[in-house]
Amino acid sequence: MSRKNSGQPSNPISLSGAAAGWKHSAAMRWLLLLLFVFLFYFSISPRLVPETYDITLNAKSDKDIKAPRQELDEKATLQAQDEAAEKVGPIYSIVALRNEALIDEIFTRIEELNLDDLITVSDKVDIYRRVIPERVDQYIVNFVTANKGSETYSEGLLAEMESVILSQKYSIPEETFYKIPNLTSDQLLEMRSVGREVVRKLTGESLTQAETARTKVAELVNASSLSQRTEREIVQELARLAILPNKFYDKQATEDAKVEAKQNTPPVLIKQGDIVVKAGQVITDSIYERLDSLGLLQERKSYLPQLGVLLFSIIFTLALYGYGELTTNAAGAQKRTNVQWVMLLLIFALNILFMHLVALTHSEEWPFVGYLAPIAMGSMLVTLLLDMHIGLVSSFLFTLLASLILNVEQEHIFDFHYGFVAAVVTFTSVLAIHRASQRSSILKAGIMVSLFGSVAVLALMLVNPEPSRVQLVQSVIFMFSSGLLTAVLVIGLMPFFEVTFGILSALKLVELSNPNHPLLRKLLTETPGTYHHSLMVGNLSEAAAESVGANGLLCRVGSFYHDVGKTKRPLYFIENQNASGNPHDKLDPKVSASIIIAHAKDGADMLKAHKLPKPIRDIAEQHHGTTFLKYFYYKAVKQAQEQGVENQWTEDDYRYPGPKAQSKESAIVGIADCVEAAVRSLNHPKVEQIEEIIGKIIKDRLDDNQYNECDLTLRELDKIAETLKETVIGMFHSRIEYPDDKEIKKMKEAKEIRA
Repeated sequence: MSRKNSGQPSNPISLSGAAAGWKHSAAMRWLLLLLFVFLFYFSISPRLVPETYDITLNAKSDKDIKAPRQELDEKATLQAQDEAAEKVGPIYSIVALRNEALIDEIFTRIEELNLDDLITVSDKVDIYRRVIPERVDQYIVNFVTANKGSETYSEGLLAEMESVILSQKYSIPEETFYKIPNLTSDQLLEMRSVGREVVRKLTGESLTQAETARTKVAELVNASSLSQRTEREIVQELARLAILPNKFYDKQATEDAKVEAKQNTPPVLIKQGDIVVKAGQVITDSIYERLDSLGLLQERKSYLPQLGVLLFSIIFTLALYGYGELTTNAAGAQKRTNVQWVMLLLIFALNILFMHLVALTHSEEWPFVGYLAPIAMGSMLVTLLLDMHIGLVSSFLFTLLASLILNVEQEHIFDFHYGFVAAVVTFTSVLAIHRASQRSSILKAGIMVSLFGSVAVLALMLVNPEPSRVQLVQSVIFMFSSGLLTAVLVIGLMPFFEVTFGILSALKLVELSNPNHPLLRKLLTETPGTYHHSLMVGNLSEAAAESVGANGLLCRVGSFYHDVGKTKRPLYFIENQNASGNPHDKLDPKVSASIIIAHAKDGADMLKAHKLPKPIRDIAEQHHGTTFLKYFYYKAVKQAQEQGVENQWTEDDYRYPGPKAQSKESAIVGIADCVEAAVRSLNHPKVEQIEEIIGKIIKDRLDDNQYNECDLTLRELDKIAETLKETVIGMFHSRIEYPDDKEIKKMKEAKEIRA
């Protein structure tokens, strides 16, 4: 057993068919680092190193020459501005007329006249016929007068409003005027309330045609508290009169929008990758000067940009490798294998590829399509498949790469906008996914990326002097879609990496812990005692593993499957026996031992047949290591003494075939398995007994060299013992009691005397 705290990686991985030696080969590690340098170099060199050409003035070009960066096209820009202005449709503005105040005035006037007994009914009808329609005209005139010269409504809009309202003015039927004088004050009070509510409700929305809302008046009035037909009819007519259009064509706003559209039209650029000179085109002085300004003349070529890109690539690689190794050593874990670096290289390559593909779609119509790049995909995959630490440094590198690759305009080497957004989404993805336990967590993390990324994009757009509403909406939509695209890609790529590299991620472990898995269902239905025992071992081993920094989830799930081999002969294991008795009582100890020993190998074979990951199979095969079946051995010794025959076996015949535990997780499950069985064999155990038996089990295995091939330290074994003692109380199970030291010593002495 190693005395150095060097740990196992939390996610053991293996690559099918690969030679065992290359996984830790230093030469292969250097080769992979060199591939990282190449990957970074060829990823960013198209943005930073322009291609040069052998150009002769006044000669024909023998090939197409593309622009390495953007150039302004003034003529096309002016044309684009005119087209943008033409696309601006008529703008309609809403005028707050407060129509309920108009109907309120009408009812006030009616109430005043109805209370005047000196005026005859006939005169009142004539007054209503003249005054009520005039109230509408006067109301509009007063509104226009009050708002002239204000910043709220332009004069053109107010003139348009008067014209439209006049054309849509409602005429009250003649018979209505004859009904109004007969209304009492109480009726008018109730009618006023209903009329105000109806008008307020129907004019609360924008109206270009008043008739649309007037058709709904009858329905609302009939559903009101008015009980008399005359009251409802009068209210309906007055409400229709008070309902006026409130949305009008705004010429000034339309012209302002056209001007704004021109101002917000992005300049037309000769984009990176556009053809500057076509094959066969004569190189004129102006073209030659443009090529010179773009740095495309081979005669003036400089190799300094290539050197700069190479240095960038080396720095990126050293940052990734150095931080990865530093965090591994700090955590006390084993160094990362070359398989992990191959997987990391593939993730970086995929993420960079997606960034380049999105960058290729950049156009004038979609200037912010770069926000669609699923930059957080790489960070999420690295965090899920490796760990959070390497996920963080990868996020930093993805941020720098995004600000380089998506920097299509190339005003600066790094684009702050894409860099800032990339930093937000990558670090958000790591924090959102690092404790994921279900596949749905990936979708939730994608939504978090969408939300935080959209907020970051919105903040960047709003701090611009004059943010364009269209560009703002477009960029936010792209960013929100990026988060969802990231989740889809991660969900789709996770099975590929898990299968290809043998990754046992936390998500996969949670899936395997589902009780509906065929093997767990089989374990539950055929060996319920073993199933319950496995659950208890899972609780113990998980707590113990987490106390020493091992993979607790792997221990828990591995415990669920570690005794699945017992399903082949369930009644030969005491937890599954009923009142019919113990079949081992009638068997030869050697046969009993072979049955017990076989369950580890049988379980590993069953797990392999069901294609469970190798770390789970290893726990099932290694959890007993090469431990000694004392009970059956000394039972055989006792039988031989009673029969007076010579022993024909050795202790090796009563040992599990192994292999010994190769990882902390396998060793911890083995200890928890033995502790759970031993404690359940005690009757009314005390804390001191539990502590003693846990210490004895660990010491026996330590003395038996069961931990020589894994990286458990003595300090970690002490932590495991303490954690098991705290967890095991109350979790008892009926098991065969192990013979104590006195009985074992007595049997040994009897054997020596006989020999």
